[in-house]
Amino acid sequence: MTLIIRDQLVNPPTWFSSFRDLTLYCNVFLKDDVVIESDDPDPYVKWIRPRGGMDFVEDFVRPGSEDGVHLDVEPNFPRTVITDRIAPENIHQLIRRIQFCRGLT
Repeated sequence: MTLIIRDQLVNPPTWFSSFRDLTLYCNVFLKDDVVIESDDPDPYVKWIRPRGGMDFVEDFVRPGSEDGVHLDVEPNFPRTVITDRIAPENIHQLIRRIQFCRGLT
């Protein structure tokens, strides 16, 4: 399964450590391929690569080019988990919702 994270969710108010925790969990324990969906990946690569954010992220993809579970700020695709940020207070809920959406395939 692929987890597709919208590029906006890499920026604040997302906590970067929570972003890393989520990508680690989904990649290692759920065996998901994690990608970031972006029209312009260059600024995001410059922001997350030096901080270790690409450790559990496979690549950047164009919007709509991958099938899988989407983590997004709005419901653009089926099987989308909606959130405004990735933070300590919602990471467990996001993981549960991602697991639920994986079961809908």
